[in-house]
Amino acid sequence: MTATYTFDVFSSLDGFGTATGDWTGYWGKQGPELLNHRLSQYEREQRMVFGANTYRAFVQLLGSDEEQAARDPWVTKMINLPATVVSNTLQGPLEWADGTIATGDAVDVVARLKQESDVPLRSHGSLSMNRALMAAGLVDFVQVSLFPVITGRNGQDPIFRGAEDFDLELVDTRTLDGRTQELVYRPTRHG
Repeated sequence: MTATYTFDVFSSLDGFGTATGDWTGYWGKQGPELLNHRLSQYEREQRMVFGANTYRAFVQLLGSDEEQAARDPWVTKMINLPATVVSNTLQGPLEWADGTIATGDAVDVVARLKQESDVPLRSHGSLSMNRALMAAGLVDFVQVSLFPVITGRNGQDPIFRGAEDFDLELVDTRTLDGRTQELVYRPTRHG
């Protein structure tokens, strides 16, 4: 059986994954419905997959005592799930409860994980890795949480810049807190 792989990402309306300036996490648009929905998604058994840069960012972000006290419950669930970090530069042990390093090309690593895993695979962030996985046909679902902001001046991390062309089949949608859209697509390479 082949495990499904979900590329889960937060985005501004103009396609940025983060922003500088006075934008806060979730662009200041989180609400109880969004946070509860995220928690329910991470209560399921699954394996996280990250690239080295995203893993390093999570470890830095989650390392301080102040951040641990303010952490949203879904993030606590996520960091306690088993994780594979694809990296040719990191050395173990990882600062992740059940984390392992997989060396090699991400396409090869994820293709193997999809064949071997008994649980679904999910990646939050890891933009360049997930663009490569999409191009290789390994991403089953793209889950975009679309926040109602435009970060034209301060947007960072363009999510799909440099990606191949894809047609997207909408398989699920919901509105959270009356403003944030969650869109789940099945990608198919265009052309």
